[in-house]
Amino acid sequence: MRIAFVVGEPSGDAIGADLVRALRARLGPDLDLVGLAGENMRAEGMETLFDIDELSIMGVSAILARLPQLIRRVGQTADAIVAARPDALVVIDSPTFSHRVAKRVRARLPKVPIVNYIPPTVWAWREGRAAKMRPYVDHAICALPFEPAVLQRLDGPPATYVGHPLMKEPGLAAILADDRPLSARPPKTPPCLVILPGSRRGEIDRLIDDFGGTLARLSELLPGVTAVLPTLTRHRGRVETAAAGWPVKPEIVTGTEAKWQAFARADAALAASGTVSLELALAGIPMALAYRLDPVAYRFRHLVSAWTAALPNFVTGHPLVPEHFHEFVRPEHLARRMARLLTDTPERRAQLAGFDEIRRQMAIDRPPGEAAAEIVLGLVAKGRVSAR
Repeated sequence: MRIAFVVGEPSGDAIGADLVRALRARLGPDLDLVGLAGENMRAEGMETLFDIDELSIMGVSAILARLPQLIRRVGQTADAIVAARPDALVVIDSPTFSHRVAKRVRARLPKVPIVNYIPPTVWAWREGRAAKMRPYVDHAICALPFEPAVLQRLDGPPATYVGHPLMKEPGLAAILADDRPLSARPPKTPPCLVILPGSRRGEIDRLIDDFGGTLARLSELLPGVTAVLPTLTRHRGRVETAAAGWPVKPEIVTGTEAKWQAFARADAALAASGTVSLELALAGIPMALAYRLDPVAYRFRHLVSAWTAALPNFVTGHPLVPEHFHEFVRPEHLARRMARLLTDTPERRAQLAGFDEIRRQMAIDRPPGEAAAEIVLGLVAKGRVSAR
């Protein structure tokens, strides 16, 4: 059996590798892989058409700047997949690129099943994308429990929730091993704040000074408060330079293991809005979120249709986690917010109760890769029967 994959960034590559392992457990040496792969999928024996680092771009500005290259790579990838005649195509996340490939493959190989693992965030913006997926996506595999219902409401393709990759993260598993209700875990004295200014350079530059100001003011409200700031190795120098002038110095750490250790120590978090908010919720860490769009993306903010940008809020269906955008990213306000979350208050207890509910909603009976493999192989079998 030949399965084609299209991934565009490291997170999709990790999900793809998990799916490949599950497929290989069922098919053994009879599995043939083609398409685009990152480091994790290459470790599973897959060759890639080109380095997916070319596609790891974020933001409207970056996409527009690289548009000619992206269009060329779309054509090259689609041509290679069509030539390989796969039994199925799996596109993972990165919809700006992967869905363009999927459309071209569907036009030229209309009987090949196409699966979209991690569909576009139609629940956040541009809802019309859901219905537009139906002609070229046969099934969507979702990592968030509310997504299948959203796709159904918006006339999108059939969808199944299989669980979030986070649920297999060893660092989170160690935290989840403590099965006490979150409300039974009071903050330490003095408390520890985890600061997460983002994983991309632009995010960090737009937030880190305000986060430093927040920590300074917070230390006046809660004397003795400590802080830890996990960041990527490539951003460490940038973060250290920015934090050098802070009156209260955070402990700066790098690496996945160090990040989860920081989460295990933390009593609350000040974070850039993004996937990390779901990590924090599952880890049981009360939080406040902040974000500033880049200047070009800010001009398109009217396209955002969602009532929230925080994943914990989407999962629970109500504004559980506070959000602060642009001119509302104010250190004086954030410091007072964090002081309430770092002490035993109604605000802290409300978030912890919501996080217990998120854990219940996201619980899964089996690994995501196994469930996803079953969906892919089921579509292949169905396609072969209908082709007879």
